[in-house]
Amino acid sequence: MMLFNGKSQRKSMFKIHSGLIFSLSLLGCVFLTSCNEDNMTDQNPGNQSTIAGYHVAREAVLRSIPKQYIDKARTTLHIAYQHTSHGTHVSRGLFGLQDYKPGDDVLFGITNNAPEAGKLDFHDYAIAGYAAPGEDAADLSRNETAFIQATRNFLDDEANDDINVVMWSWCNIAGHQIATNYLPGMDALISEYGEGGTKIGSGAGMRQLAVTFIFMTGHANQGNNTGDGNPKSQAALIIEHCKKNGYYCLDYYSIDTHDMGDNYWEDTGDDGNSAAYGGNFYADWQNAHQLGVDWYENKSSPGGSVEFGAHNSQHITANRKAYAMWWILARIAGWDGT
Repeated sequence: MMLFNGKSQRKSMFKIHSGLIFSLSLLGCVFLTSCNEDNMTDQNPGNQSTIAGYHVAREAVLRSIPKQYIDKARTTLHIAYQHTSHGTHVSRGLFGLQDYKPGDDVLFGITNNAPEAGKLDFHDYAIAGYAAPGEDAADLSRNETAFIQATRNFLDDEANDDINVVMWSWCNIAGHQIATNYLPGMDALISEYGEGGTKIGSGAGMRQLAVTFIFMTGHANQGNNTGDGNPKSQAALIIEHCKKNGYYCLDYYSIDTHDMGDNYWEDTGDDGNSAAYGGNFYADWQNAHQLGVDWYENKSSPGGSVEFGAHNSQHITANRKAYAMWWILARIAGWDGT
């Protein structure tokens, strides 16, 4: 029989008690699928985050997505995208990706406003022309509420019956009313045209296909990201809303402010230019890596001329936003993100 003095006995009992609590907590996590906070806000239990930020904006992540979900996204999704200059990071990245490596012309094949079997049906600058008279709906920054009616008009047009994904981009998000205009506006559109929405059905004035709406944060502003109403706080509002409701979001701010080593540069702009870093971290990374192996040239259109994303002096920023976009599309197509 082993005897314990009071101090050692209390210590041993504490270890047993702590171990039991840890084991029960771990078991609870198993029953709840995951202790990861992201999993508590996703559309389906067990899914990873619905936020496409710097952590998924990587070629390695893109190449790890099961092919069947890329194939399904490419052949079943019909995307309407509205933006101005900064929004070109997505479209030019997508258009260039298909010319990157052998087989990408098929795997990431894409068309622009000219549907073709087997390729992603992408409609660039799709919705501005549907704005209400006198309103500017070129992007979210032009008029904080014009995008709502423009989207309704677009989706109510029978010519767009096949559209099942809609995304709007910001030009400069600073100073805009995210909580009172953008988020309620997106919620209204989702309640009408999303899965089970009031505009989805078979009767007159209804559309058969539900629409997935992709939220977006704003690009970084050099030396002016922090403080109320600036890109960092605006992004936080959008991310919180999307996590709470399980909505997809392409997180421009995250991608702009994180270098390829996952370091965060809060003073950076939309081109990787940071005084704290001492230069342009994206340009430095690209110059140290090989074209066609580590990065690719973005294009103005499928098979078109080489173009940087607007306001960029390098290609990797738009490359990363294209990777993040395909990650979202695969998720919409049914991939659980794991």
